[in-house]
Amino acid sequence: MSGASEKPGVLNGFEETVKDFWASRPRRPHAGRKVAGVAAAIGYRYGVDPVVVRIALVVTTIFGGFGVPFYLLGWLFFPGESDEVSGFESLIGRGRSSVSPAFAVVLLVLTVVSTGGSITGSWFDGGGLISCALIAAALYLLHRSRGHLNRPAPVAARTSYPAFTGNGAFTMTDTAEAPSPARGWDPLAADPAGWDLPDAPPAPEPSPTPPPRASHHHGTQRGPRSKVGSATFALAVVTAGAGVLAALNGATWFDAQHIVGLVLGVVGIGLVAGAFAGGGRGLIGLAVPLAIVGMVLTSAPFKNFDVRGGVGDLTRTPQSQAELLPLYQHAAGDIRLDLTELPAGAPYSTNVSNGAGDTTVIVPANADVTFDCRTGAGEASCFGRSSDGISQPALSGTDNGPDGVGGQKITLHVSNSVGNVEVRRD
Repeated sequence: MSGASEKPGVLNGFEETVKDFWASRPRRPHAGRKVAGVAAAIGYRYGVDPVVVRIALVVTTIFGGFGVPFYLLGWLFFPGESDEVSGFESLIGRGRSSVSPAFAVVLLVLTVVSTGGSITGSWFDGGGLISCALIAAALYLLHRSRGHLNRPAPVAARTSYPAFTGNGAFTMTDTAEAPSPARGWDPLAADPAGWDLPDAPPAPEPSPTPPPRASHHHGTQRGPRSKVGSATFALAVVTAGAGVLAALNGATWFDAQHIVGLVLGVVGIGLVAGAFAGGGRGLIGLAVPLAIVGMVLTSAPFKNFDVRGGVGDLTRTPQSQAELLPLYQHAAGDIRLDLTELPAGAPYSTNVSNGAGDTTVIVPANADVTFDCRTGAGEASCFGRSSDGISQPALSGTDNGPDGVGGQKITLHVSNSVGNVEVRRD
């Protein structure tokens, strides 16, 4: 074993940085690991708290889905601290690894599958590629700034000791090159100068140990407080506010999922910046609930949740074409729209959108109604047709009433994110 690997000089470009990263890539420790030790390996290698690395992986998993493929890649390509090579290199015959060839194949398959899923199935548009780029950029910048720290020592290849071929232990010959020891009493009466004993094998050097974790005891003097956390929190609040304002002004892309995703991305960048600046651990308390909210909002009932509109119950009974609005929208609460007071005449059309709550629309008994009713989670009942559950297909069609074709023409589009929808006749 030759000790720590040689420290690099100034890394002049991208290619040199990538080559040096591969040559001195993190080694997965035996101590301090939670699963395979990938986060601990990165933390120990670059002097970053492994908790921050784990939180960053969780954030990128929720934000874009690439946290899991990256962890599997680290498991496959980061060698253990006592391994000669990584699991993948061992699979192709480059050396010895604690990851068996069969398990390396399993990791390889899982990596390919999870990578494809993160890129094609992300709930945030382009989130898989964005999270992949963020992880790659973070690793690149970490190695550029901290690649000289804690460089792992190479593990020597295991070799067998050669068979001893010298003279016998008590051969009385003068061919030995060993210096003559001090003469003394010998019960066998053998000349010590003729002894030819094998040399003792060299004592193995101790394996490198991960750097000790910094202990935080009460009363320890702390350095100046980092401003990364405060700055990131302020930027996250501004991002959330801007997203809500954009949604209220008709920007349909800024729904609840995308707003939470943007804020979570800002917090993730703050965690990475805090890893460099030595602060921002308080952002973990913000990232975890945001990640939970993001997971909830990605479920089917909330995919089309709209933050626009008021809160509370809404009841309207328009009595003229001028009073009938093209859109009745509410964020939360019950909506009741009564169209029975509209005078006969020109065709009427309106849309009803509710975030969370029950929606009821009442039409004249003999009106010819073309309808489209849907709800993300709940029961939809329109002119005797019904559906119940989560993400059920929309109910659509035309109902001409008991008198058949010839009544007042009305076109309705009714949608709920969560709650019941009912369209019926007076």
